[in-house]
Amino acid sequence: MTDELRIPLFPLHTVLYPGGPLPLRIFEPRYLDMVSACLRQSSGFGVCLIRSGNEVGRAATTYDIGTLAMITYWHMGHDGLLAITGCGQQRFRILSEKVQPNQLTVAEVELIPNEPEADIPAEYLPLVDLLRQMIEQIGHHYTAIPKKYADAGWVGCRLAELLPLGLAQKQYLLQINSPVQRLERLAAVIEQLGIR
Repeated sequence: MTDELRIPLFPLHTVLYPGGPLPLRIFEPRYLDMVSACLRQSSGFGVCLIRSGNEVGRAATTYDIGTLAMITYWHMGHDGLLAITGCGQQRFRILSEKVQPNQLTVAEVELIPNEPEADIPAEYLPLVDLLRQMIEQIGHHYTAIPKKYADAGWVGCRLAELLPLGLAQKQYLLQINSPVQRLERLAAVIEQLGIR
């Protein structure tokens, strides 16, 4: 049995992975309203990579696979911009979508089950050391996130969001359903980039 939800979409030029942080500054009325509704209802919104269009103005078209985000923090700044941090929960597939008059897209989505925790094969253990170094250097949004360095899915998702990859490549990694296969792809990319 699959879980289906009706959620507002937030098209962005970024890819959110389950377990990952998403800091945003919001000023457009449609998204201010969306955040207010999410906070009132304790509900989430969908983050999808933009296929064509922009983050502001008319509704953009997106890839079909995105990630459900829940708001974990919010603050209204003196500049009138709303700062929020979302956290990726679970991937989803868009079944249908409708653009409302205010250009907010609302979609019927099917949740994709989260990957079960998986051990990291020995050949990919150096990726864990690389990730530890990256998170120590970045800090900030990663300090409050529970660390799961023994889980192949968690390590792969964090590397995919932190490495300097193209957006299409990040989307491809999001769509992979096997955590070990994601690590395999990441190891190849890291070798190509010459990262030690």
